[in-house]
Amino acid sequence: MKNILLIGGSYGIGYAIAKELQFECKVYIASRTFENTDDLNVTHIPFDASTDSLDTSKLPEIIDGLVYCPGSINLRPFKGIKPETFEADMHINFFSMIKVIQTILPNLSASNQSSIVLFSSVAASMGMPFHTSVAAAKGAIEGFAKALAAEFTPKIRVNVIAPSLTDTPLADKFLNNDVKREKSAERHPLKRFGTADDLAQMATFLLNDKSSWISGQIFHVDGGMSTLLVNG
Repeated sequence: MKNILLIGGSYGIGYAIAKELQFECKVYIASRTFENTDDLNVTHIPFDASTDSLDTSKLPEIIDGLVYCPGSINLRPFKGIKPETFEADMHINFFSMIKVIQTILPNLSASNQSSIVLFSSVAASMGMPFHTSVAAAKGAIEGFAKALAAEFTPKIRVNVIAPSLTDTPLADKFLNNDVKREKSAERHPLKRFGTADDLAQMATFLLNDKSSWISGQIFHVDGGMSTLLVNG
């Protein structure tokens, strides 16, 4: 049975991944809160990715999969963004992620072949107004993931999922009424926004052995937004 560590798994995409994996893997969730995980067959580790150091004594010696879920969505005109906002977005999306990976690298290396799954954004590959801060942070993740995959192949696989707008608590302010939800759905060629389950299905695939020949890839799970021009 594989040991899977989710950084952030109490709600949203991480929670959906935990639901998918809880009976076929030993799932560890490191997150600030754990109220929503009471109904899951998981082990919870109190952890704030923005401030804490991960306590590896609570983890198994072998970790077969890591998913880093914490992120941010700061959308505003560039001229109104302070440098501190860019720094905060880089910290939670990128630097905290690096710290986690370096901390558990021995555990990942102890697996026959471990898998790291990271999250980017469609905004990292498309020029989208008001996305400068999040695009910068997520773009860093994509470049880092390819370099890390090359450095640790074949022992550790590294892949990135780049979604468009997904219905999670993080995106609630963009989907908190019917008008916003309808407009958001219409922006996508597949005429709906994403769900946590959409992303969880891709993440669980990248964690299991069915994807053992896949590494260094960016997967756009975005309703066709990044590649399809419909009625344009």
